[in-house]
Amino acid sequence: MIKQLKKHAYLALLLPSLLISVSIVVIPGIQTVYSSLTDWNGFAAKKTFIGLQNYARLFQDPYFRIALKNNLIWMLLFLTVPVAMGMAMALLLLHRRRSRNLLQMIFLIPYVLAPVVTAMIFKNIIYSPTSGFLHFLNELNQGLSLKNPLTNKDFGIIAVAAVDMWHFWSYLMIIYLAALRQTPQDQVEAAQLDGASFPQLFRHVYLPNIKPTAALMSIMIVIFSFLAFDYVNLLTQGGPAHYTEVLATLAYTKAFSERRIGMASAISVVMSAFGLIASILYTRLTIREERD
Repeated sequence: MIKQLKKHAYLALLLPSLLISVSIVVIPGIQTVYSSLTDWNGFAAKKTFIGLQNYARLFQDPYFRIALKNNLIWMLLFLTVPVAMGMAMALLLLHRRRSRNLLQMIFLIPYVLAPVVTAMIFKNIIYSPTSGFLHFLNELNQGLSLKNPLTNKDFGIIAVAAVDMWHFWSYLMIIYLAALRQTPQDQVEAAQLDGASFPQLFRHVYLPNIKPTAALMSIMIVIFSFLAFDYVNLLTQGGPAHYTEVLATLAYTKAFSERRIGMASAISVVMSAFGLIASILYTRLTIREERD
């Protein structure tokens, strides 16, 4: 009887969260999937069911291919540059006691800045060839003639991603530093007594202990990479000529500029599919590690 009461108590405590999740995640998700199978402008009372036509048109759209390519580039950049920067700085701060907290606060400043502030700093101060840092370099060396990288069709997406990486890397540093500090000190001391160098210490002691955290952050980076929107929208709006377009900005354009809600929903479903795949991979890795 007591066990049954406890079980009902647990269910009662879970019910509010479950209802919220169903209301704001499951139901809108089902509606988005259904909308992706229709032709709807967002105003008509009735949605016209057209099956998979939106998906067929989508994969024939050259702008969709550009956006998908840019999201993949974004993912690869974020899985390497900010991860390496965050890990390197976490290792440097690990054994600093006096200045660790101060340095963490300083490095976290870009992360706590509003995206619009960060975007304006880079757009008007760093990347501007008429009034910013590039202008200073051009004036310093008349032969340079550097141009705004945001307008370059080949490197524009990298320039936008660099702004987000500058904002994001310190967050990874804090996560990795917290994980590194959880490493059992007796393992570290035993390795040091055996004469392990710092690379060996990191590879054989620290890395195995922070592997779950590193794996989780990698999966989160994959998911966030396919949700990238704010910095692209603030800096380039997907231009020039859609060369910095990502899936989220393309879906925004389809929904609010072209009034093609079905097509925008199809793009959203594709974005969600990548996040779902990443989540499944992480779950399988977690289950495998628990079994081992």
